[in-house]
Amino acid sequence: MKRGIVTALFIFICFILQCTVFRALAFGGIVPNLLIVLTASFGFMRGEKTGLLIGFFSGLLVDIFFSEVIGFYALLYMYIGYVNGKFTTIFYPEDIKLPITLILGSDLVYGITCYTILFLLRGRFDFQYYLVNIILPEIVYTIVVTLFLYPIILWVNNRLERSEKRSEKKFV
Repeated sequence: MKRGIVTALFIFICFILQCTVFRALAFGGIVPNLLIVLTASFGFMRGEKTGLLIGFFSGLLVDIFFSEVIGFYALLYMYIGYVNGKFTTIFYPEDIKLPITLILGSDLVYGITCYTILFLLRGRFDFQYYLVNIILPEIVYTIVVTLFLYPIILWVNNRLERSEKRSEKKFV
């Protein structure tokens, strides 16, 4: 119960920050994707199911507020969370290389998928322009923000795990 409330709060806070504060701090119209950071982080920290659920609700928020079609971003974020959950067996909290690599890959897949579905199918074929001016700057900005956001997510996750272990000991 506690984990669900904290996770919902995290999703809501990251969505609000991404839509307000970081829009004001945009570089050339580029905003970091905090929901990718959150989805990927909880995916490889907690597993496939958690990554999938957080991805679904994160994407659903994006769909509701910014998309013409409900479900595209929810599905995309779900896949990202699920795939990141596959890496939970090799995740070590003290090593930041895996999280950075997975978040970078997730944001790259996100950018390429959005280009393919939203632009290429509409006849806009300038992938190199989109890659250089949108995808790569967003990845760089997201990774810089990840260096600050990821330790907070990790700390909260560790606190929740300790709290859950303490409550399990009370019942055993």
